[in-house]
Amino acid sequence: MQLDGTAKEGTYKVWLTDDELEQLRRAAVSHRDDLIIQLGGYVGLRAFEIPQIKPKHIKRTADGEHYHLRVPEGKDTKNGNGEPRDAYLPRDVERDLHRFQNAEDLAPTDSFIQLTPRGVRAVVERTAARAADETGDDDFRHVSSHDLRRRFAQRLLVDESMNPRVVMAVGGWNSFQAIEPYLNTPTPDVVNSAFEDAGLT
Repeated sequence: MQLDGTAKEGTYKVWLTDDELEQLRRAAVSHRDDLIIQLGGYVGLRAFEIPQIKPKHIKRTADGEHYHLRVPEGKDTKNGNGEPRDAYLPRDVERDLHRFQNAEDLAPTDSFIQLTPRGVRAVVERTAARAADETGDDDFRHVSSHDLRRRFAQRLLVDESMNPRVVMAVGGWNSFQAIEPYLNTPTPDVVNSAFEDAGLT
């Protein structure tokens, strides 16, 4: 993983790979904690959005092939006001949420993650510390809930070359300026692949 320093001494932006995200998941001590990692890293939810999510917010699309997740009060990065959005919910995450709902006997109006935003951040920090212990990679100790969202954006925009407007819509960014800080410089392999895919080699 790559660490970039920030203005605050001792804190870093962490650029995870999907393999490292999976290592983080394996360090989770409970199904709930694993779901927190997935909701941040694969759905792109912010720490304050994760406790909002309830079973009633999961919607299957009309074609029956996809799932969306209604985030009741997201963050308006343009005007600063909370506003709802529909995040894209990968099938694997939907299945895990469904299993958790059944295991915990959650009603449609019960929150999946019954923690405060601070509690969500603490789970990520504890899980990251365990990942550092298990892997011997101390860089995990710098991972925060915000870095999970960074991985989400990096995967879609850089690794998968997804249309930025789609990523902005599902991730709750209102401008290119708002999403730009989540991007890292593409690796040489990503640059080469992009030119190969465009037929410009």
